Amino acid sequence: MRTIGLILVLFAVWLLFSGIYTPLIISFGIVSCILVGWLARRMDVIDHEGLPLQLGIQIIVYWGWLVLEIVKANLDVAKCVLFPKKYLRPSFFISRITQKSDLGKVIYANSITLTPGTVTVDLYDENILVHALTEASAEGVKSGEMDEKVTKVMGEA
Repeated sequence: MRTIGLILVLFAVWLLFSGIYTPLIISFGIVSCILVGWLARRMDVIDHEGLPLQLGIQIIVYWGWLVLEIVKANLDVAKCVLFPKKYLRPSFFISRITQKSDLGKVIYANSITLTPGTVTVDLYDENILVHALTEASAEGVKSGEMDEKVTKVMGEA
């Protein structure tokens, strides 16, 4: 099932980026995606973390929410660029995380880093070290909203 899922995802991405929809080129794309899927299966690299089908539609909803957070954080960083003396307050802090799986921890750490103004510096045990440019971005992580959402997506709540 995961191999078929990988082949479908690869083909969808290939089709999106290719931009050429002639029968010959599409057949080359299908053959190459099947070959990559077969090789990945033989190499035993298709697992629940490499292709997390178990996350289902919940991860898509989370990505939508994350995009909105990224837009808001961009505005916050823009304020820092325009008025650094007023808004720029860099800080390091440690925050507790509630994810149990490695995949959940990585999704959470990467979500923090994707959000402008915050960077995950270290991830260890049940803690995460974060650098934030502003007090607002630090409070955004400390509030635990993103942590709760990732935990819910992972089914660990």
